[in-house]
Amino acid sequence: MSTYRDFAHRGSARATVLRTVGTRERRSHLTAPRVPTVGIDIGGTKVMAGVVDADGVILEKVRTETPDKSKSPKVVEDTICELVLDLSDRHDVHAVGIGAAGWVDADRSTVLFAPHLAWRNEPLRDALTARLAVPVLVDNDANTAAWAEWRFGAGRGEDHLVMITLGTGIGGAILEDGQVKRGKYGVAGEFGHMQVVPGGHRCPCGNRGCWEQYSSGNALVREARELAAADSPVAYSLIDRVGGNVGDITGPLITELAREGDAMCVELFQDIGQWLGVGIANLAAALDPSCFVIGGGVSAADDLLIGPAREAFRRHLTGRGYRPEAKIAKAQLGPEAGMVGAADLARLVARRFRRTNRRRVERHERYERYAQALRNAGSPGPTQEP
Repeated sequence: MSTYRDFAHRGSARATVLRTVGTRERRSHLTAPRVPTVGIDIGGTKVMAGVVDADGVILEKVRTETPDKSKSPKVVEDTICELVLDLSDRHDVHAVGIGAAGWVDADRSTVLFAPHLAWRNEPLRDALTARLAVPVLVDNDANTAAWAEWRFGAGRGEDHLVMITLGTGIGGAILEDGQVKRGKYGVAGEFGHMQVVPGGHRCPCGNRGCWEQYSSGNALVREARELAAADSPVAYSLIDRVGGNVGDITGPLITELAREGDAMCVELFQDIGQWLGVGIANLAAALDPSCFVIGGGVSAADDLLIGPAREAFRRHLTGRGYRPEAKIAKAQLGPEAGMVGAADLARLVARRFRRTNRRRVERHERYERYAQALRNAGSPGPTQEP
């Protein structure tokens, strides 16, 4: 423990290690130590933590709700520490990776802004490093999910990959030649706030017409509730399912009805999918990747969403018919992708020695017993002859 803390407080040495992380990402799966690490995915409703091995296999997973007092950054930090120490009781943890739903600076140390938590310029990495005494890496949750899909999932073998996460809003990440492209200030990949309809629906970001207002879980639920509130005949099945309580309409319910063949719910997914395809075509024009990976909760609808997206993508792609088309694939790792990716990225700063809280305590206790024995024997040091 003291070895790492001494190192952690040598500012220049520490900065050098962190600056080299970006260049080492490309070959991390070949050179990073094959040791277990903890990945943590922090969202507005849940905190999920898991021990992940070097092959992306989850050895153990725990989760809890995001604290109600999340207005206090320390309360969330307490929750993270409790989960890590709980896992450390049963696993030899060498590093911790955090995937946070927010903007993380280019050094992967500070959460600049988190929409669902009270993190504003929060030095999360340093705060957790001081408390856990193991290396900690912080990144945006879409970046960690994209890394996991590139390493272990739908993006394996792709040199230029773009991931789009469809949940409450839209997040995203860019990987080129095995390296996450975070931008100058660390906030690249916020695709959901591209303006696609000038003067369109108001977005919580403050602008109007953002992409996520037309292709996301919020957009899906909003459209369904509007039809139900208007008592539209096409929404009768949905209204009946919720007993007339429009507020009970949720994305999973719409997905369930669409799979059962409800015409309105199928049509809603077609609308969402078409907007998804339009946005993907715009990203293809700007970034020209070989593969788009679609993740997030809404992607659970499978071809109800992906099918219309592919059709719209082909229809709106610039230079269609005269250029290769990027593959559009559904993410394979599900809701654990962010956690797995955070753990794998943390392996870049892991060190090959035991870091669990239990073993730290045991080493300290052994030292204290040895020192006490020397004091009791009246010996000034271990090398003194009797």
